[in-house]
Amino acid sequence: MDPKAFYVTTPIYYVNDAPHVGTAYTTILADIVARYHRAMGEQVWFLTGTDEHGQKAADAAEKRGLTPRAHCDELSQRFRDTWARLGLAPDVFIRTTEARHAAVVQAVLADLWARGEIYKATYEGWYHVSDEIFVTEKEIEEKKIDPSKLKRISEENYFFRMGRQRDAIKAAVTSGRLDIRPESRRNEVLGFLEKDLGDLCISRPKARLSWGIELPFDRDYVTYVWFDALLNYVTGAGYRQDDAQFARTWPADLHLMGKDILTTHSIYWPAMLLAAGIPLPKRIVAHGWWLVAGGKMSKSVGNVVNPLAYADTFGVDALRWFFAREMAVGQDTEFSDERFRARYDGDLGNEWGNLLSRTVNMIGRFAGGKLPRPALALGGPSEPRTVAEALPKVVPGLVDDVAFHRIGEAAMELLRAGNRHVDVTQPWKAAKDPGKGPVVADALYTLAETVRIASALLAPILPTKGPEALRQLGADPSLDLRRALAWGVGAPGTAVVPGAVLFPRIEAPKA
Repeated sequence: MDPKAFYVTTPIYYVNDAPHVGTAYTTILADIVARYHRAMGEQVWFLTGTDEHGQKAADAAEKRGLTPRAHCDELSQRFRDTWARLGLAPDVFIRTTEARHAAVVQAVLADLWARGEIYKATYEGWYHVSDEIFVTEKEIEEKKIDPSKLKRISEENYFFRMGRQRDAIKAAVTSGRLDIRPESRRNEVLGFLEKDLGDLCISRPKARLSWGIELPFDRDYVTYVWFDALLNYVTGAGYRQDDAQFARTWPADLHLMGKDILTTHSIYWPAMLLAAGIPLPKRIVAHGWWLVAGGKMSKSVGNVVNPLAYADTFGVDALRWFFAREMAVGQDTEFSDERFRARYDGDLGNEWGNLLSRTVNMIGRFAGGKLPRPALALGGPSEPRTVAEALPKVVPGLVDDVAFHRIGEAAMELLRAGNRHVDVTQPWKAAKDPGKGPVVADALYTLAETVRIASALLAPILPTKGPEALRQLGADPSLDLRRALAWGVGAPGTAVVPGAVLFPRIEAPKA
């Protein structure tokens, strides 16, 4: 049997929203996770996609004079196109309108119905139209919900006995079997579970909403959009389609999402899985929000950042770098043009790109264009080597923690040590003294290894520029990351290949 693949997911994005910084961040983060695990020799299964049923999609289609299917086809493709432009490579892009997904949803519903986990009852109360959820009077007060978005409804519906699963979910979270990070979000979930967990309405009558997956036991109803959407993660893993694929893939190792949908993923989703007898995912990580001028991005405010504009101006790798370097997963973080440019010029241009260029040029001038054989073993002791040799012990743990801001800082620390080494050794001066050939060789070898290791470390974050830097150094970009991080892998005699500047300076637009 094939080894278990590392399975990482994003949420599936609702088709009525355009791709923006929040959705781009989550998807790029998942892509970086996938690339690090692949770089360490693991099989990976990376899923993203679109959530396409529900009232909002049906209403939007009607306003456009389209069928819901045509509306969703067009908008789902917009996400595919955006992710392709950002260089993202998911193993599966799932749509909830796929026939295979409808079959999975109906099979799960039929099973739960047969075992008494679903029942029919009359509901009377408030319905939040835009969020497509029923809300209580207390929730309306606590969340200060706009009354214009509420509708009073009395109707028969089907309910999932979610409350039965409260203690089991609590035990899973408390024990770490369902690992929720960061700790503040874990505590938030445990606090929620201290209260009684009510049952979940999982249907909508077709008389009110027909755009959804039909209940297998009552053709007059369709499935509630969240119950439908959350099952995408098992559908995409092969559940009830390919037993071997499902065994290789499930349980999910990492669900990535914004903190605003943590409750659905840490309460509704585990309850559904427990009731259906499907193993729980291993970890849920809820990241923070990108802020503009201290406030959350909002279409109504008009401060939503278009990630494609930054990718088109600075390159996709620069956008990925800013996302990975700037935000500590779990914390809210400011997005500004000034901060973006500072990361681009400071980290990418000055620390990395400049050191690569100087190293390759000096090897060309003072070592005949080939990596010199160091006089001392592997270049001898140096600050860059000391920093580099600490990396193999810490990088796997940082990947596991999704702490890419710390990986970015570790790479910068190494590159800064390399730049200091240039200032101390000054190979251009030493090269003028025939007796200092060994000093030059040691210095150039040390610089080449410094940039090579930093570039290999950064390649999953910067999948275009990382391999390009390695190519200029004559290094193998396909080398397993654990091996690539070892000092001394660079073979003396390897030819360097001068290339274009990695990150040319881009002038800010004049005010």
